[in-house]
Amino acid sequence: MDDEVIICRCEEVTKGEILKAIGEGARTITGVKTRTRAGMGLCQGRTCGRLMARLLAERTGQALEKIPPATVRPPVRATKMENLVRPHGE
Repeated sequence: MDDEVIICRCEEVTKGEILKAIGEGARTITGVKTRTRAGMGLCQGRTCGRLMARLLAERTGQALEKIPPATVRPPVRATKMENLVRPHGE
């Protein structure tokens, strides 16, 4: 697979960028995410997570099943300031 192939479509991160992150010390999916933003788009890594795990396994010699999944955070929604200031029930 060519290094210019896009692995994370949401953030447009290429295989080459992910390999560079691994070369710089990323050993987990979260490490790759923080260096490249792969897996931080709309799908939250549901599409590219497996590809990142496979690249990590190939480059680091880790077993694929030993690579932990990325950390998950709840979605953030915009809210009006009045919702933060006004006590509940008023």
